[in-house]
Amino acid sequence: MNPFERKSVGPSPAENLLAFIHESPTMFHTAASIRARLDEAGFTYLPEGDAWDVRPGGAYYTQRNGSSVVAWRVGEGVPARCDGAVVDGLQGGGIGGNGAEAGAPYHFQLTASHSDSPCFKVKSDAEVEGPADYLRLDTEAYGGMMDYTWFDRPLSLAGRVLVRDGARIESRLVALNRDVALIPSLAIHMNGEVNKGFAPNRVSDLFPLVSAGDLGRGSLDTLVADALEIDPGQIVARDLFLVNADKGRVWGATDEFISSPRLDDLMCAYTSLQAFIARGNANAVTVYACFDNEEVGSGTKQGAASTLLADALSRINASLGYAPEDLCRALSASMLVSCDNAHALHPAHPELADTLARPQMNAGLVVKEAANQHYCTDAFSRAVLTAILDDAEIPHQCFSNRSDKAGGSTLGNISNMQVSVHAVDVGCAQLAMHSCVETAGARDVELAIEALAAFYGADIRIDGAEGVELA
Repeated sequence: MNPFERKSVGPSPAENLLAFIHESPTMFHTAASIRARLDEAGFTYLPEGDAWDVRPGGAYYTQRNGSSVVAWRVGEGVPARCDGAVVDGLQGGGIGGNGAEAGAPYHFQLTASHSDSPCFKVKSDAEVEGPADYLRLDTEAYGGMMDYTWFDRPLSLAGRVLVRDGARIESRLVALNRDVALIPSLAIHMNGEVNKGFAPNRVSDLFPLVSAGDLGRGSLDTLVADALEIDPGQIVARDLFLVNADKGRVWGATDEFISSPRLDDLMCAYTSLQAFIARGNANAVTVYACFDNEEVGSGTKQGAASTLLADALSRINASLGYAPEDLCRALSASMLVSCDNAHALHPAHPELADTLARPQMNAGLVVKEAANQHYCTDAFSRAVLTAILDDAEIPHQCFSNRSDKAGGSTLGNISNMQVSVHAVDVGCAQLAMHSCVETAGARDVELAIEALAAFYGADIRIDGAEGVELA
């Protein structure tokens, strides 16, 4: 077989991922992209401010702040209760029953990812005039960015805008869909030592240029208003971000790689969503969560540390007719897969990887662990997930930090502070994490979808931390 021959004619899973990323320049657009796919798959939107009617066999989702989404599907085999009796004639002892039941009444199988990526946020009063006739934007870093990767690259603006129409103020998404800014490097003739080290100053070096004289103060709102087809005076407030609007691409002589902005963590947000939509589970409540603000610590009303997931699970439990105690029992038998990309072995610096745990691109989902508990994986959760993947003959690999490096963290343990369940951290192996353009393996898109679908579809019966039965 010719290794250079393309093997498919339609869009590949990797190309579909890149399309999802391109339509998701900010966390607000990511949430909208997720919701559109859930709507297309027949899920019912339940606003947080409405009463919820959740039933076995139903598929639902809610959102918070327009940037975080929780979706769930109730298996047909999950019994709903009414006044202590299990619907369909199966008598129980939960609410108003005659005694305690053995085991949890039902359980959750969850994945969690995040909708945000490191970038520059535009300040509310952002237009900086001068020197001379230049117009620049005052920005600040959102998340742990690799600043130098943003230089000399035409950039766009996207986010949400609060617009006033009479007595009503409403939120609208905006993406200019054209490049309007650039952060210029200093010529090597003016900085002859640049190749010996470059540490840009975020005040003096990282104000993006938007005009050399054609535009002045007020032009930013005019640009945004034109894109929204409104009057600039209607703009009350905005959450705008400087974004790399370039389309990601599949590349390599054999199409091995993908390079794109925001692979961390839209690659996991997309693959877990596709797995969730594709695979039901008659015996569980399957849940998909995508949180905002992971890159800045998750400590917001819509982040993994918020009550969003706990509120949703509590309301699902109540709508199915169960008591708060039943929710605690359900959580004891539940499991979360926290999905956030992992570091691939770097070709130029293999010495920075662990001696043995050295993930490679296109080798399958990476299970991440750390003794400092920055990842939520332990022996129990690792055993459950890897057994499911082994049974399905789906490849997987391991990541650990080099023992003298602290490494990063993610949202698994943060979400567990609100919703305590068995949990394992996974991700796809990638290079240049937090760069303006990141790189991963093209085949890992399909492998991640297969792995997470296998998790969603597995019949997992957890008995505390004593054991688990897989069917």
